[in-house]
Amino acid sequence: MLTIAIPVYAFLLLPVLSVAKGETADFLLRTAKIQWGLMLTVFCISHAPALLILNIPDYRNVYLLFFLVTVVQLSDVLQYVFGKLFGWHKIAPKVSPAKTVEGFVGGGLAATAIGASLWWITPFTPLQAAGMAAAIVVAGFLGGLVLSAVKRSLGAKDWGTMIEGHGGALDRMDSVSFAAPLFFHLVNYFFTI
Repeated sequence: MLTIAIPVYAFLLLPVLSVAKGETADFLLRTAKIQWGLMLTVFCISHAPALLILNIPDYRNVYLLFFLVTVVQLSDVLQYVFGKLFGWHKIAPKVSPAKTVEGFVGGGLAATAIGASLWWITPFTPLQAAGMAAAIVVAGFLGGLVLSAVKRSLGAKDWGTMIEGHGGALDRMDSVSFAAPLFFHLVNYFFTI
């Protein structure tokens, strides 16, 4: 229900409400922005707390949420640190000038190693935890790039100024918006009954 019916009918209802109000100016552009924003900020991120409802025998799912948030946030921070220290080769200079190959590889490997070391709080083996952490790192990185492109298109560098060089609270969710659905579905497919 929550993964199919609610999003589908919400996405169908939103444009109907605009039509009912007679709002036709820039209809497609407005509707696309609203739906894309809802997809990222509500639907995708809602996969993180949805980890709590998965049916994994003899396991407390709150640790899955901890694992996801820890790996994705450490990955962001470590990619930034490795990029500042060793970064020379830009990945997407027009989209996110600070992201480098060295930052992605160094920070990604470090976050994957940390994820693997947290295997004992998950239903995963150490190797499975490393694989899950690597999936989180890659998805989070792609989320960061895509949301950087969105910010560039809106003329914004960051969504806020809470942390110097890292932006505001919403900037911390860029990676989660792509990593949470992937992690949820991997856990659901491989580890639930």
